[in-house]
Amino acid sequence: MNKTRILLVEDDAEISRLTAMYLDVEGYQVEVIDDGALALDAIKKTKPELIILDLMLPGMSGIEICKLAREFYQQPILILTACDDDVSEVSLLKMGADDYLAKPLRPHVLVARIEALLRRSQANIENKSNLCATEATLTISEASNKVTFQGKLLSLTGSEYEMLKLLHKNAGKVISREQCCQALRGIDYDFSNRSIDMRISALRKKLGDDQMPYQVITTIRNQGYKLIHE
Repeated sequence: MNKTRILLVEDDAEISRLTAMYLDVEGYQVEVIDDGALALDAIKKTKPELIILDLMLPGMSGIEICKLAREFYQQPILILTACDDDVSEVSLLKMGADDYLAKPLRPHVLVARIEALLRRSQANIENKSNLCATEATLTISEASNKVTFQGKLLSLTGSEYEMLKLLHKNAGKVISREQCCQALRGIDYDFSNRSIDMRISALRKKLGDDQMPYQVITTIRNQGYKLIHE
């Protein structure tokens, strides 16, 4: 079982030693950085699932690290503050922190806060995943010839409908232009390679997928097309 990775950015050697030791006993994998100037590179390199960040650091302050990290890091950041730090709860949250603790640390409280942040983070990830899955749903009703995508009913021509139905039935597989032509036979007399490309282009526009890189219908060079949203 993989341990949850935590990056501890703390320049007080004794605090970092004791904190890392306690978290290790609790089942976390902890890496310690004692210089603020090294923090951003360490975040990118180790990809921690949570950061514990002291405010007062050499090289770069915790405030600056938190602000810059938020440009690329979306996981929880827990700030450590000294009782006399002139930083309010509101300002900490505004700069991107998820929670904070005042020193001296109480180990059991620290672990409780970490667990709460990780639960919240996991719930957010699951919600985003569910949202993406819902938004990506393409439904084709052959009984009514109705097509919905992202919850919206699409208005398609007969040839566009047949082509999308073919791609949908073979989602994840490459469909050649010849197969597309066969699907259109009897629907439209014009089923040249050029007409196939034009209909794919029209479908992409109606699916909101007309900007590269394509997210729903992709072109496989010298082979054909593939529905990739499934």
